[in-house]
Amino acid sequence: MRRTALFLLIAACVMLAVVWFADRPGHVAITWQGWRLDMSVGLLLAVGVGVAALAVALSGLWRFVIGGPRRALRRHRERRRRQGYAALTRGLVAVAAGDANEARRHARRADVLLDEPPLNMLLAASTAQIVGDEQEATHHFRRMLDRPETEFLGLRGLITQALKSGNQGEALELARRARTLRPRTGWVQTTLFDLETRSGDWRAAQETLRQAKKLGALPPALARRHEAAVALERSRQAVQEGRGADALADAEQAWKAEPDHAAVAPALAERYLAAGKGRTASRIIEQAWGRAPHGDLATLFLRAKEVSEPLARVKLIERLASLAPTHVESHLALARVTLDAKLWGEARRHLQNVITASGGVASAGVARLMARLEDEEGADPTAARSWLAKASEAPADSAWMCGGCGAAHDEWRALCGNCGAFDRIAWSARRQVTHATPILIAPSMSAAGSKLPSAGAAS
Repeated sequence: MRRTALFLLIAACVMLAVVWFADRPGHVAITWQGWRLDMSVGLLLAVGVGVAALAVALSGLWRFVIGGPRRALRRHRERRRRQGYAALTRGLVAVAAGDANEARRHARRADVLLDEPPLNMLLAASTAQIVGDEQEATHHFRRMLDRPETEFLGLRGLITQALKSGNQGEALELARRARTLRPRTGWVQTTLFDLETRSGDWRAAQETLRQAKKLGALPPALARRHEAAVALERSRQAVQEGRGADALADAEQAWKAEPDHAAVAPALAERYLAAGKGRTASRIIEQAWGRAPHGDLATLFLRAKEVSEPLARVKLIERLASLAPTHVESHLALARVTLDAKLWGEARRHLQNVITASGGVASAGVARLMARLEDEEGADPTAARSWLAKASEAPADSAWMCGGCGAAHDEWRALCGNCGAFDRIAWSARRQVTHATPILIAPSMSAAGSKLPSAGAAS
């Protein structure tokens, strides 16, 4: 509509101009080289417009003739570029689909058609990965390191290759280089943290975890749990190096980070006992028992109270068990101390409660306690032998179990000795009777708030 209106307006203006010049024809005489040309003003203007139009047409024709080859070359390049990107797209789709032959065919075509080395190298490396040619993939990823725009992508590919081949040392160095390029990338921080924990570099892991938490690369609850695990390992390292004050400080840091972590309370209580703060250790154990009881805490509680008389020990464990009166671990702890105190009836009652809470099935440890009860009470020797026989076939007792591979451990560690998983060990019933086989871990080197529960008081 607008174009029509504009055309009509221009046509009206031209017509008005023609009429105006027709009413005022005027006279123009041109003399040149003995020639004389007479014409009206309107005709002169018409000739001028015609000459200008002819000049424009000739100029356009000249540009068309001269610029033709260049335009043809440009169209040819654009067509090759479109075909190259189409081949690149199809190649990446083939990589995602796992079609190695199709990916390789499109990778070669894209390499011929496209002058885009970064994209071609990426497709070639991805193709080499899916066909299992690790050497070629590594070659292409290393080529990416030479270009600033693809260096980070090359580093990520090389980290994957190093982890695949089990070269964690190289992967760690590459991840640290990647962090210098993209320090705010969450993937870099979490990968680096995982590699630092596997290598036992706890101090570096603590700093990396702090940055990952700041970036939001980990869920807050998981970040707190990992802080506690790293702080516990730093505490353990300090104990090995004879730095008692640092060991206690790191254990307190673990408690502040995640007091619900099953390994934190025993470790902190142990450190308080080593520092001669039995009363503070007792308070820590009591708070932890109310949340998640387990056998290590009961043993430490008796140590903290320094009581050896059997009946007094029963009273102490009764006080502790009252914080979680229906829990299996409470009945189990009471069964042990009442058995030591020769309170046969109480021991039998608590052991029976444990068996009932376990679905009527006695674990190996409970069966042995029942055998001891029958033997020491002396009322039924046959029952003692029967319980010992059951113990050999009974399910294993609760222990420190890896949630990744199911391996049992004698004590908590941040790294599973069987599969190397970080912070997957927890106190739980055994899924299988498996013991961890040691794995090679580099010497330890550094994470952690909830407030210490009036833990600052010395005993």
